[in-house]
Amino acid sequence: MNEKQSEPKIVYEGKYQRMVVRGTWEYCERTHPGGLAAIIIAVTPEHNVLFVEQFRVPLQSKTIEMPAGLVGDIHADESIETSAIRELEEETGWTAEQAEVLLIGPTSSGSSNERIAFVRATGLRKVGDGGGDASEKITVHEVPQVSAAGWLAAKMQEGYGMDPKLWAGLWLIDHNLDGSPRE
Repeated sequence: MNEKQSEPKIVYEGKYQRMVVRGTWEYCERTHPGGLAAIIIAVTPEHNVLFVEQFRVPLQSKTIEMPAGLVGDIHADESIETSAIRELEEETGWTAEQAEVLLIGPTSSGSSNERIAFVRATGLRKVGDGGGDASEKITVHEVPQVSAAGWLAAKMQEGYGMDPKLWAGLWLIDHNLDGSPRE
């Protein structure tokens, strides 16, 4: 029997994830509707890229990330765009006039069904301090776009966990998906 056709066996289920065995595959599934997260690409009017810093338990280290969050974890029918703007404001204290979904794809297709949407936020306006919700301890970094890649590389040398999607996000600030310059 091929892996896709075998019956899944749930071996653990928590609030946000479950562990599944299907044939010889072991993987995690997101339990919220759609299994989707959004990573928000946000540049302030002063041309600073917004990053967040937080301790991540699975890595046992601090990470630098672009603002991100689960889509539909608070309101099941919430759109990707609405979720992205809500998460941006919650984590960074900035809101956006518009959010545009650029692409959606798997985060780790061999170990999870989670998909991530790259979302470009535009028309940014500062509305608060950010820092996340009561369960989070987020530090906001506003880094000049021209030096963002170097800043990330320096943070990586300091031992911060870095998701390679950060560099994809930096590229998407100035490019369309087909590689043409963004106007």
